[in-house]
This record gives sequence, C-alpha cells and structure tokens, in this order.
Amino acid sequence: MRVFFDNCTSPVLAETLDGYLSHRKSSASHIRDLACGRHASDLEWMSYLAGTGDDWLVITGDGRIKDNKAERAAFRQAGLKGLVLAPAYQKTPINQQASFLMWRWPDIDILLRLAPPFLFEIPMNRHSGIKQLPV
Repeated sequence: MRVFFDNCTSPVLAETLDGYLSHRKSSASHIRDLACGRHASDLEWMSYLAGTGDDWLVITGDGRIKDNKAERAAFRQAGLKGLVLAPAYQKTPINQQASFLMWRWPDIDILLRLAPPFLFEIPMNRHSGIKQLPV
C-alpha cells in the first residue's frame, strides 16, 4: 500500500509516516515528490494515482472533496481510499499532528480492510470516533 498526502497537508507528515511504514513494506509520499507535481489539481492527482495501478490511501486536509461532485466522481472512479484530517489538525503544531496520526494508525489499519472507494474523517480527539463521509 502507498499513502498519498496532498497539498493541504505538510510534507513533514508524509516523511514521518514513510519512516513508520517502510518497515511494513509500504510507503508515504507527498504530492510534491510525485510525477504529477505539486501544482496538479485534485482531478489530476486522482487520475495520476489511478493510473499507477497501486493501492493508494489518500490523506488530505481538504474536506471539500466530499462536496464537489466532479471530485467525488473522480475519487470513486479511481477506486481510492481516503482520510480527511479534521479542521483541528490545521491549528495543531506539526509534531502533534504527526504523533496523533501515528497514534490512530491501528484504527486506520482496520479501515484499510474495507473495499474502496471510501472516505473517512479522522478527528483530532482520541475519544472521538472516525466518521464516514459520502463518496
């Protein structure tokens, strides 16, 4: 499995998670490091990910993906798995974001067993549940 972080997330999250995932034969990449490029639109990177043939988990800070019909359709068509970081992540120091994402990874592993496409919101609260979003 490969994890993709879009422009609404910090490259630091991708680099931190990549270190954790590497021992599991998985990897994490930020959009800036992929061939689609940092300036790719959401529709472009979704198409790029689908074209690789790899199993992708998308992590984004952009909750609008669930509201945009064209993006939702592209997400479904690409067969992607996705996590939206709750708005509170944007107000949290990056070291705490990375720590919390790692802390929630066992919950994320359970979600990864589901068939794609899917989209869930990861709250910035250890006692809140993960919420399914429409795709």
